[in-house]
Amino acid sequence: MQGTTDRKVTQRRIRYRIRKRLAGTETRPRLAVFKSLKNIYVQAIDDQAGRTLAGASTLDKEIRSGTARGNQQAAKAVGDLIAKRLKEAGVKAVVFDRGGFNYHGRVKALAEAAREGGLKF
Repeated sequence: MQGTTDRKVTQRRIRYRIRKRLAGTETRPRLAVFKSLKNIYVQAIDDQAGRTLAGASTLDKEIRSGTARGNQQAAKAVGDLIAKRLKEAGVKAVVFDRGGFNYHGRVKALAEAAREGGLKF
């Protein structure tokens, strides 16, 4: 049908629209979130240099053994872990990139845990 659109195409369009306005620097990297049905991933990216400063996911050893990987508790653990890793790297503020996902559920839990860990959005 002419009016139907694929969900992935819509999400990609939203992601590109968000990325037009967001850019990470070395002092304030972009905190990019991706979630699948089973896992959640986050990276702190310096877009000017084109490199990743830190990353965390539910596949990390610290998180994998502790909780289930596809729920809000796991997302909170990932938020705490990325906050800890960025503090060690000397980063205090980030730009949050939700990656086209709605800000609720696991994405919101990750963001709030990162804020509680000491990151400023």
